[in-house]
Amino acid sequence: MNADTILRQQLLDLLRGSQAHMSLDHAVADFPVMYFNAHPPNVTYTFWHLLEHLRFAQWDILDYIRNPDYQWSSWPIDYWPAPDAQADETQWNETLRRFREDLRALEVMVENPTIDLTAPLPYAPQHTYLREILLVADHNAYHIGEFAILRQVMGLWPPGAT
Repeated sequence: MNADTILRQQLLDLLRGSQAHMSLDHAVADFPVMYFNAHPPNVTYTFWHLLEHLRFAQWDILDYIRNPDYQWSSWPIDYWPAPDAQADETQWNETLRRFREDLRALEVMVENPTIDLTAPLPYAPQHTYLREILLVADHNAYHIGEFAILRQVMGLWPPGAT
């Protein structure tokens, strides 16, 4: 196996949350609907706010990679739902669907051997594909872990869940 193949596989593992990182699917499995909009203790956002932040940030980085007309979003207002925004089951599922769709688009980039991951981005030469993929993986791992810990704090894991 050559170095490029190894790098791509390691990046896919990071994006998918395998090995030392929990996947989003594991973190949200059997999450109780009645807690989508709950605020964990001493936290100003809800579980859905956290997922929507993850979704938007990942989409934003994907857009940065692909879009020659990329427009910078305003931090933090564009990256988090309004404090009073709430999600029903349809919105929760839509957030997850869009997250998975954008994650798959990033995986396809990593899997594409014609993309030199260390090359500068066509529209942002100060950054590489590799940097942006690592940024997504790092950000996702951080907040998925946060979601899992907040779920534990609230006692929202099913009995026997690990």
